[in-house]
Amino acid sequence: MKVYRFLTGPDDSSFCHRVTDALNKGWELYGSPSHTFNAAENKLYCGQAVVKTVEGKEYDPSMKLGEQ
Repeated sequence: MKVYRFLTGPDDSSFCHRVTDALNKGWELYGSPSHTFNAAENKLYCGQAVVKTVEGKEYDPSMKLGEQ
């Protein structure tokens, strides 16, 4: 089964730690990161897609993707 997640968060070290954690759990970067600016909050937000192949499991919409 191939699993997809899109990680998002403020452009700070916590976002980088979330992506690093995913990479160390076997996820791989998928595509380029994205950025958007929220003018109301005066904050920059990041997003990064990650994918992972999980052997021996069937996809179920109720599964928690981050726990795969």
